[in-house]
Amino acid sequence: QVQLVESGGGLVQPGGSLRLSCAASGSIFNFYVMGWYRQAPGKQRESVATITSGGTTNYADSVKGRFAILRDNAKNTVYLQMNSLNAEDTAVYYCNIKIGPMSYWGQGTQVTVSS
Repeated sequence: QVQLVESGGGLVQPGGSLRLSCAASGSIFNFYVMGWYRQAPGKQRESVATITSGGTTNYADSVKGRFAILRDNAKNTVYLQMNSLNAEDTAVYYCNIKIGPMSYWGQGTQVTVSS
């Protein structure tokens, strides 16, 4: 069993920055994919950024050049650094970890970009 605890969401003005954190605990093995997803009202959940245990990253086109996914292996923690935020980034952001066939989700954290 794996638990994910997210933090760092909030209200930010357009052009601002936020950093989300996701701490994983439990049976974390060597090979996994961790990532951030988001779901805006009335829209489907979409992938924002992922990082493998080997360090390979992948980003949605809409966030390339603005967001960065980082990890601290010693703390089993993944971060999402979000810069140049705009209203289209407003959503609930979810942390996810995939270990083999298993997939675990965090509780979600709200990010609102508004002036």
